[in-house]
Amino acid sequence: MPRLAPFAAIALALAVPAAAQLGAVTSSPPPEGLGEGESAGYPKGRYAELEALPDWGGIWFGMFRPGGGAPEAPRLKGPYLADYDAYRQAVIDNDGLVPRNRSNCAPPGMPVIMQTFQYPFEFLFTPGRVTINQEAWMQTRTIWTDGREHPEDPDPTYMGHSIGYWDGDALVVDTIAIDDSLDLQRGMGHSPEFRVTERIQLDPEDPDVLVNDMVLYDEEALEEPFHVTARYGRDRNGTLIEFQCSENDRNPVDEDGHTLFD
Repeated sequence: MPRLAPFAAIALALAVPAAAQLGAVTSSPPPEGLGEGESAGYPKGRYAELEALPDWGGIWFGMFRPGGGAPEAPRLKGPYLADYDAYRQAVIDNDGLVPRNRSNCAPPGMPVIMQTFQYPFEFLFTPGRVTINQEAWMQTRTIWTDGREHPEDPDPTYMGHSIGYWDGDALVVDTIAIDDSLDLQRGMGHSPEFRVTERIQLDPEDPDVLVNDMVLYDEEALEEPFHVTARYGRDRNGTLIEFQCSENDRNPVDEDGHTLFD
């Protein structure tokens, strides 16, 4: 039987009576390391716990490094260093415009999105999780704080799989399974074993500054773990605005899927 074209398949689905499309939802098993009823999916009765957490209300903008100057760079090795050297030369040869293997509207993913200064983000606390809404690319990042473990074979994603816990007023986060087509830092690749840890807390000298101490680990791509600190300033009454990059994503794409530049 020939396959239906997408629109024909949709039309057929709409023609089926609604009752025939309804069925019981298959419940997922508890996450790794948790029993039934222990995950963030069971928040009832736990909202009072949020009162003990620090005040991260408002939206947060990345702050540039005090004193300016070029930040220290990760020390790459092997083919990752060779690829980065080729990238840098391409930037010089093409006045800063280099081919990309993804759309200009594709988000940068972790960890670069936590170092994007021109767009703010907000933290939402709910029992068993911290949700980060980011204005840039309208991305959402989930940090599970319900005690679950990383899955044994996670699917690589833009944000990776993040688990964390509260150490006093600091949120300690471990992220794995970050898509290896993304940058470790601008123009720098990484392996599937790439891992990021974060310790996020308010600056003890300024409660309107949030400090994120990040460590990037990758034994295949890095000579040594790379430490970077991002600082964010608070706009207590600010709100995120809609970010719709695709409305202006007008660069053509060639037959190999590479973005071209007009």
